[in-house]
Amino acid sequence: MRILHTSDWHLGRSFHREGLLGHQAAYVDHLLEVIDAEQVDLVVVAGDIYDRALPPVDAVRLANEAFTRIAHSRARLVVTSGNHDSAQRLGFGADLMDAAGVHIRASALSVGTPVLLEDEHGTVAVHGLPYLDPDLLHEPWQLPARSHEAVVGEAMRRVRADLATRPGVRSVVMAHGFFSSAARPVETSDSERDISVGGVSMVSTDVFDGIDYAALGHLHGRHTLTETVRYSGSPLAYSFSEAHHRKGSWLVDLGAAGVTSTEFIDAPVPRRLARISGTLADLLADASLARHEDAWVQATLTDAVRPAQAMERLRRRFPHTLVLSFQPPGGHRPGSAGAAVAAGRSDHEIALDFVDALRGRPASPAEAALLRDACDACSPDRDLDTVVS
Repeated sequence: MRILHTSDWHLGRSFHREGLLGHQAAYVDHLLEVIDAEQVDLVVVAGDIYDRALPPVDAVRLANEAFTRIAHSRARLVVTSGNHDSAQRLGFGADLMDAAGVHIRASALSVGTPVLLEDEHGTVAVHGLPYLDPDLLHEPWQLPARSHEAVVGEAMRRVRADLATRPGVRSVVMAHGFFSSAARPVETSDSERDISVGGVSMVSTDVFDGIDYAALGHLHGRHTLTETVRYSGSPLAYSFSEAHHRKGSWLVDLGAAGVTSTEFIDAPVPRRLARISGTLADLLADASLARHEDAWVQATLTDAVRPAQAMERLRRRFPHTLVLSFQPPGGHRPGSAGAAVAAGRSDHEIALDFVDALRGRPASPAEAALLRDACDACSPDRDLDTVVS
C-alpha cells in the first residue's frame, strides 16, 4: 500500500496579511498530481485542515473541493482534526462521507475504531486519532492525570485493544500533537500554537511502539523521529522562522511486514522566504542580496539612527518586504523610553523621550511643537499641558 502523509494545511491562513488561499489551492492541485503519478492508495491528513475553528467560507469551499477531488481519484482519504479545527464542524457528515471513501475522524468517540483497507498483502487498519484535549477528556476517560501523555496513552490503549482482535493486520496511526524522541529532538516554529497543559506538551514516541507507521501532525517542519514515526510538516511556510524548512509530504510504502521505503515529495514553493539584516544603506547596495528581490522578506535594520521612510525605501528593491524591525547597535539607549515614564514629567516630555528612543534622534522643533499641540488637545486644560504628579 502506498501512503501519502500530509498535515497542517491551515486553510484560510494568511502570511503577514498576504492571502495564501491561491497557494493552498495550488498545493491541492499538486497532491492530485502526486496521487496520479505515484499511484497513491491512501492519503492521510493528520490534523489542522483549517486555521481556526470558524473558518472563512472560501477555506471551507477549498476543503470541500480537495476532499471531493481525492474521493474521485484512485486514493482513499483519512482526515483527522487538529487543535486549530472545530471537531464538530470538520466532522459534520462524517458518517455519510465514509461511503464515498473520505473518512473524517474528529470525535474522541471514534478512537479505537479503524478504517480498514485492503491490498495484496491483506488488511491495513488506519486508526485516526483526532486532537485529544486533556481538559475535555480527563473526566470522561477517567485519566490518571490531566496531561497529553495520559490522554494519548489511553487512546493508544484503545488502539492496541482493537489491533489485538485483528492478528496479522498492519497498522497506521494518525496523531496530532507534540511528540519527541530523546534521540531525535524536534524543532518548533513561531506559527505553531502552544498546546501545553501544566507547562507540558511533549509525549514520547514510545507510545507508538509496535505500530507499523505513525503519521503525525502539529509541527510545521518535517521530522523523522524514528523510521516509522514522522511529521510531514505544513505544505507552506506560515512564519519566517520556517524560512529554512523543506515543505512537502511523505510517500510511504507499506509492505507485507511494515514500512519498506519512504520518500519526501517536495511541495511547490509559491514564494521563497528571506531574513536579511544590516544597515539600510548596506541592504540597498549589497549585490549578493539580489537573490532575495523576489522573496517575501523580513528585514532587521541595524542603523544607529532609525532611517526615515525605511519600509518604502526597502520595498523599492525588495517589493515583497513584509516585516521590518530595528535593532541598533547596543540596543535601546539608556535613559530613553521606559525610564522616561516617571512621576513629575509632563506628557509632552514623555512624548519627546519616546520619539528620541524610537528612532534614535530627538524631535525637531517643528515636531516638538506638533507634539505639544497634540498633548494640549488631550489635556483637560486646553491651555496647558500639565505636569503629571
